[in-house]
Amino acid sequence: MEMNSRTIAIIISVVVAAIFTTFLYITPYLSMRALALTLGCTFSVCFIMIYFSYEMLIFREINNIYASMEHIKRKEFKRLSNKFLFRPDPLKRIRDEILYLTEQKQKEIDELKRLQKLRREFLADVSHELKTPIFAAQGFIHTLLDGAIDDENVRDKFLQKAARSLDGLDELVQDLISISQLEKGVVKMQKKPFDIFLLCQEVAEELEQKAATRNIKLHLQTVPAGEIIVFADPNRIRQVLINLMDNAIKYGHEHGNIWVNIEDGKSKVQVTVTDDGPGIAEEHQNRIFERFYRIDKSRSRDSGGSGLGLAISKHILEAHRSGIQLSSQPNQGTTMKFKLSKAKV
Repeated sequence: MEMNSRTIAIIISVVVAAIFTTFLYITPYLSMRALALTLGCTFSVCFIMIYFSYEMLIFREINNIYASMEHIKRKEFKRLSNKFLFRPDPLKRIRDEILYLTEQKQKEIDELKRLQKLRREFLADVSHELKTPIFAAQGFIHTLLDGAIDDENVRDKFLQKAARSLDGLDELVQDLISISQLEKGVVKMQKKPFDIFLLCQEVAEELEQKAATRNIKLHLQTVPAGEIIVFADPNRIRQVLINLMDNAIKYGHEHGNIWVNIEDGKSKVQVTVTDDGPGIAEEHQNRIFERFYRIDKSRSRDSGGSGLGLAISKHILEAHRSGIQLSSQPNQGTTMKFKLSKAKV
């Protein structure tokens, strides 16, 4: 039989009632000594029953709390129940409330640990990304100062390399500023109607030469009968398209293909960028939109970029109340798609 406060109260009431009923029944035949003894026995029995009953109930619940907290430490949340509202037993309600609060605090601690890990990774990545172009430019300039400046050919060559390193550094800093402003919501999207197909065509032509260096062909699959007008920030959407196509060029197979498709819906327009590259393993798919995250850690910034392109694209599309949908399997290519609102006529 499960012991709770109501059960204990019923038992005590029955026992006390029975004792006093018996006492009243035999009272006329009791002496003062027998009366005192009866009262002492009644008090003792009631005290022992109440004391041990509640001691058993409280200690049992405390043991249950400790057992449940052990499950929380092992992150076995499924074994716990949070349905503690409107329970008649106050001790069990307190127990469930304590467990619920403990579970929430444990989740907060786990989230803080995750954020701390991301912060350390971010600081390490930023340091590395800034250090690379700075050291490169520094090396070229010090070489010139050590006497190479007198050779005109070496001077021009090293100055051009130093300039490229500093241009890369400026680009990285601008990307960091952009993503910081996008995350804070400081950047306002300058939305206006424009032809999304025409923009895709311009970006494809802009990246066509870069794709040709890896023998990759860009294909615009959509041939619309008329204009496909969307309402968005054309400069920011251009940035998204460049990032998606540029990634497909960098990480795709040589002699591969990239397809850009536009689907015109009733209220939304879907843009899809697909490649036939090596694909993305499932364990990386949730992290590729993080800042500085690279699947291949051995890639340099020159070959793999800064790792900010997809993060910036994600925030730009979120500012348009949209997002990037990723579909990929190893050795089967990658598909990234997003939707934009159509302009009202």
